[in-house]
Amino acid sequence: MAEGIVTRRPTAVVIGASATGLLAAAALADFADVTVVERDRLPEGPEPRRGVPQARHAHLVWSGGVKAFDDLLPGLTGEIVAHGGRLVHIMGDMVSRAPNEVWFRRFTSTHHRNLVCSRDLLDSVLRGRVLADERITLRQETTVLGLEGDATAVTGVRIRAGAAAEADAGANTGVDAEADAGERTLRADLVVDASGRGSRAPHWLTELGGPSVTEREVNAGVAYATRLYRAPEAARNIDFPLVNVQANPAKAPGRGGIVLPIEGNRWIVTLAGTRGGEPIDDPGAFVDFALNLDDPVIGELVKGLEPLGDIVTTRATANRRRYYERVKHWPDGFLVLGDAIAGYNPVYGHGLTVAAQCALAVRDTLGATGLGQPGLARRLQRAAARPVAAAWELAVGQDALYPGATDTPPNGVERLLARFVDKAVETGARNPRAMAALLDVMSLERPATRLFSPDMLIPMLLGPRRPHLQGPPLTDAERKTVGP
Repeated sequence: MAEGIVTRRPTAVVIGASATGLLAAAALADFADVTVVERDRLPEGPEPRRGVPQARHAHLVWSGGVKAFDDLLPGLTGEIVAHGGRLVHIMGDMVSRAPNEVWFRRFTSTHHRNLVCSRDLLDSVLRGRVLADERITLRQETTVLGLEGDATAVTGVRIRAGAAAEADAGANTGVDAEADAGERTLRADLVVDASGRGSRAPHWLTELGGPSVTEREVNAGVAYATRLYRAPEAARNIDFPLVNVQANPAKAPGRGGIVLPIEGNRWIVTLAGTRGGEPIDDPGAFVDFALNLDDPVIGELVKGLEPLGDIVTTRATANRRRYYERVKHWPDGFLVLGDAIAGYNPVYGHGLTVAAQCALAVRDTLGATGLGQPGLARRLQRAAARPVAAAWELAVGQDALYPGATDTPPNGVERLLARFVDKAVETGARNPRAMAALLDVMSLERPATRLFSPDMLIPMLLGPRRPHLQGPPLTDAERKTVGP
């Protein structure tokens, strides 16, 4: 390098300190100085925060997401576990009834382990890990007003921040907070929209004269109601399993629920129902709803337990996807990730896994090219679309079967595939090799073609034909934790 010449390090702006935004920032930090712009003020610890209304409901990270977490941020999963999270063996530590009303056997021969904890804990540990990186700066209480640039290239974002937010930024950058408060522009070599379901990216792109984006919605009309309970005393001395009763799309309305043991000797209980069968926030009706599921096991487990707080409900559960990767002329310098591309019915638990896999795809693509190459943003957008597409097909393959879910009901081929998946689930419920194949797909570790492997097809066609379980496979010790 010639004397006196300073090479500028690339810069990136990430919109939103969501899990997607933080994971994206971690992926970008090896290639650029990153500024995370967040409209809210973040909590100091594992506490609820604005902007994540779904955080009170049950969450988990599939094993495909666990791998991506630790690839992006080595040791992250262990840190979450050290703070009270659990790595749960699927299916050994899970009692689950499939949508076709078949109970899974509790096989322990698969490698799949899902991360289970409260969303507050996960976000807190993730924030602490990512924001400790000196290459990453956080601007809180700052709103992104729009994109800078034109239809061919995005060059930054317009922001508005109060004096308190600017003071935070000025403490790290030397900016005069008094002079710099209000609206301004942040220039960047790459802008990443990680602002979630409420993303305004389609509007921002058209403002710049850019393309419109094709969208699709599949809405099963699912509503959720969640209540936190104190775990029974006897359950605190054992690793109590997840208990999951999945809704059956062949029945309308479809109803289901999950018991998720989390840190602090607590159980998150989330109940769900489709149109005409939605749970409500009436404390007197919550346990009755659980007892009246197709199997009453969740109601039997929670009746008599001490509730911790009120019931929280939500109806923002539609599967909604924006096909950015199909846009022919995508602007350089702009990327959309996570729920801003596609949001899913939360019952499938894929949002966090997709977020981590999207960030990993970004890091791996940049590792091969670096920032600043023409057409890079389009390659990044297509790379991020792959994990999105895998989760999308799993979600809409089930939800599209509910009445009124979509304007384009499943065609003959899609219905045939749905029947094949039902058969695969039925086979996996009784055979460990088939279960491993099913979990490879459900965990987003392998593509759906894994369901056509010999591990699935041989047991599907030839057996062995073990009988289906007639009820939830709780052990005697687990049943005794909540009474005789």
